[in-house]
Parts: sequence; C-alpha cells; structure tokens
Amino acid sequence: MKKTPIFTGSCTAIITPFRADGSINYEKMGELLDLQIAGGTSAVVVSGTTGENATQPLDEHEELMKFCTAHCAGRMKVVVGVGSNDTMTSIRLARAAEACGADGILMVTPYYNRSNPAGLIQHFSYVADRCSVPMILYNVPSRTTVHLTPEIYKILSEHPNINGVKEASGDFSLVGRTRALCGDALNIWSGNDDNTVPMMALGAKGVISVASNIVPDVVAKLCALCLDGHFEEASALYFRYAELFAKLFVEVNPIPVKTAMNLMGMDVGPLRLPLFEMSKENEAKLVAAMKGVGLLK
Repeated sequence: MKKTPIFTGSCTAIITPFRADGSINYEKMGELLDLQIAGGTSAVVVSGTTGENATQPLDEHEELMKFCTAHCAGRMKVVVGVGSNDTMTSIRLARAAEACGADGILMVTPYYNRSNPAGLIQHFSYVADRCSVPMILYNVPSRTTVHLTPEIYKILSEHPNINGVKEASGDFSLVGRTRALCGDALNIWSGNDDNTVPMMALGAKGVISVASNIVPDVVAKLCALCLDGHFEEASALYFRYAELFAKLFVEVNPIPVKTAMNLMGMDVGPLRLPLFEMSKENEAKLVAAMKGVGLLK
C-alpha cells in the first residue's frame, strides 16, 4: 500500500514567538510563517517540541493551530503537534487540528508513563481511528526514552491514516530495516538536520528541521538536491553548515535556535520556563558557528 507523503522536502519545526508578558506574539508568528513560505519550505510543524508545546495549555494550543492553518491556507502545508502521554489529550488536539483544516498531525511517543510495544500500537491506532487527518509518528528516544522498532512500524504502517514517521533516533540501521519491512507504506522524514543527507539516501522524503527556522532556503535546497539524486552536491552543502547544525543543539532545543533568531534581530521573544537562556559559553560557540556561515558579522 503506497502512501503519498504529506509533504516532500523541508518542513520547519517552527518556534513559537512570545511577548515579554509570556503571551504568543501572533503578529510575529505571521511574519515567521511568511518567511518560511518565501524560503521554499514545504510545510511547518506547529506546536511541536521546537514550538515549546509542553508549556502550552490546550486552549492556547488550539488557538495557535487555528491561526497558523488560516494564515498558511493554500500556500504551505501545516502539520500540528498533538503528542501527549495522555491518549485522550491527543485525540482532543487531533480533532481540533482536523476541524481547522490542518494537513497532518505529528504524534510523539508517550513520554514519562511510557508503554510496552502493544500499548504504543494501541495509543497511535486509537487516535488514528478517530480522526481523518493523516498522522506522522515521532520517534525521539533521547527525549522520551521510548523506542519505536521496525516491527512496530510494520504494524502501524498498515493503518490507512498513519502516513509516516519523523525519525529522530539517529539509528540508520533502524531506518534501513524499517524501509525494508514497510516499503512505501510508511513515509520517513529525518528528525535531525545532521541526518538529512544519509536518511534521504535511504529513501526518506525530507526533513523536519530546526535549522530551517534561520536558514530555510538552505534546508530547502539541501532536500531538493537529495530528492533529485544529487547527493555529492548535497553533501558539500551539508558540510558547509554542519557546524551550525551541531551548535543549534549545544543546549536543549529550542534554546539555541531561539537565541540565534534573537541575535539575528528576528525578535522572537523569551523562552517559557523551565527552558531558560543559554550559558554565555555555549552562546559564544553558537555565535562562532553563525559567523562561519555569514549569519552574523
């Protein structure tokens, strides 16, 4: 069963800009979405990890997804983060995403209370059974300590409403085995900027990127080169930006990328606690990497 991917190429895991009082800066959010469209980005993930969704009350989460889907309608696809360790919360957010016209939902593995393999399958299937918007699974064991396996992927790939997975494990053997088991029944996207080229060589459809918050045109070009089979040229482009991609994770995401955006004059505001401003030592490393690719003088 071949499934058409929700998007191909670059998808930005977009940050959420806040005002000094902690509220969402919707005017700035609109500007950031327009910047992504102009940069050739295929889709955005709203209220994902990079968007600080763990600090968003449900009503605010739903308000933000409505704003973004309306703002981008017909110009760029919108995928909404609906992941939770409470299945009922994920259903509520998935139905809200469906109602406002989102193109897809992104659902991370359930953290903290976790689950066994059978429970993981039930968790994702339960939500996929109850909404029609296509689902992207999200495997990021470094944050959740939960691991999806090729065998789990094989079962979930048989669900008509599960479109693919954001694979952020960094495990290329897992990606290869998943491709071998699932074929085109499960689309795969890189979940890490530094994994994009090798994962696309294994058949991934693109990347859900943090770096594209600040270099959308670069990430879009990187993906386009891979999709066209120009992996030597794509590798050369990656090597130029490898240090920047690494330093955007010198502290927990999205601390560095929001710091970078503010350093660039994008005025995206503060982080929400428990996230806090990065250390001066790490900021200096980030600044050096940004200067290395001409983002700062």
